Amino acid sequence: MFTGIIEQLGSIDSLEANGEGGKLRVSLADAPEIAAEIKLGDSICVNGCCLTVVEFDANHFAADLSGETLRRTSLGEKKPGDPVNLERPLAAGARLGGHFVQGHVDGVGRVDALTAEGDNWWLSVRVPEDLRRYVAEKGSIAVEGISLTVARWHEGVADVAVIPFTYRETNIHALKRGDPVNLEVDILAKYVESLLAGVDLRSVGTRDSAIGLSLKELTEQGF
Repeated sequence: MFTGIIEQLGSIDSLEANGEGGKLRVSLADAPEIAAEIKLGDSICVNGCCLTVVEFDANHFAADLSGETLRRTSLGEKKPGDPVNLERPLAAGARLGGHFVQGHVDGVGRVDALTAEGDNWWLSVRVPEDLRRYVAEKGSIAVEGISLTVARWHEGVADVAVIPFTYRETNIHALKRGDPVNLEVDILAKYVESLLAGVDLRSVGTRDSAIGLSLKELTEQGF
């Protein structure tokens, strides 16, 4: 489990990939804190994708990529030198500064615009159609592993406000229109959808419905 608060930036050292999988090698030259503590078998979130450390040395680590990872994320489109956002798992007892991020990428969006507004920025991301039902204005979304808030939601595009610190300390500063970005929608939305799957909403007004509550009772409870 992660928080979407990026710790440090790494960079792609090499990427070997085919349709069945591959291996990603990441330089930690600019991430000394992570380099000093990384261990074999550790989980690490790379641009929002949870990977397992299978090799490491003083300045690098490597992770295997499954075919599913290459199909569902933007990692297969990355090139040597590209910056990547890094976050280690949330430690028990630590403060949750962003929102719950699993590192399970739901799909790939595309940068629609990156526009300066004074010292701040607006990042606009076009969300794939099959993920749009999970997006809500003022809701949380992870973009490239970064916990962000949807400030505006219109015609399949999520606009998020980016402060100077986030722009500087993550790979957002390197993005341009058309670039792929990993998206993970709020876990709560996915679980609600799963729980309601198969429920006949026409029967929700009766006590005998599959969820055991009537629409009247839900309304009285403030839902």
